[in-house]
Amino acid sequence: MAELIAYFSRPGENYVNGNIVNLEVGNTEIAAKMIQEITGADLYKIEPLLEYSRDYSECLEETKADQRRQARPALKHPLPDVKKYEVIYLGFPNYWGTMPMPVFTFLEGCRLEGKRIYPFCTHEGSGMGHSLEDIKRMCPDSEIKNGLALSGAGVHFAKEAITEWLKGE
Repeated sequence: MAELIAYFSRPGENYVNGNIVNLEVGNTEIAAKMIQEITGADLYKIEPLLEYSRDYSECLEETKADQRRQARPALKHPLPDVKKYEVIYLGFPNYWGTMPMPVFTFLEGCRLEGKRIYPFCTHEGSGMGHSLEDIKRMCPDSEIKNGLALSGAGVHFAKEAITEWLKGE
């Protein structure tokens, strides 16, 4: 069974445990690579053509503006051919209660009918927000599995939680 991990992650200044810290690798990317280590799935990093600022405050404003106008930012890399994949692990940080808008671009650009989608997100207290509902609305002909919400601050220690989540399905 072919599997793909498609994820959005942003390095730079991030909110972690009540502080702004500089991350060399974004939290969601750390989780995505743990999933890859466990499953052997292929990786596709969802990256906007025009990257969000590495400055936390500026990024907040950029992502809020994108969400307000329901932007679908162009992506840096061509969308993967998902025909061969039965399972898509979809990773993202929780931005304003849902997925970053480049993830919406990915979902709208790929033919995900009949796929099993396993959403996972990193957050600092907001959980999955309403992202599961958004994915179900955007992918009505896909099977949306239970999501996994991981604390960004604790992502380095999340391998056991990820393993249990993967076993549970």
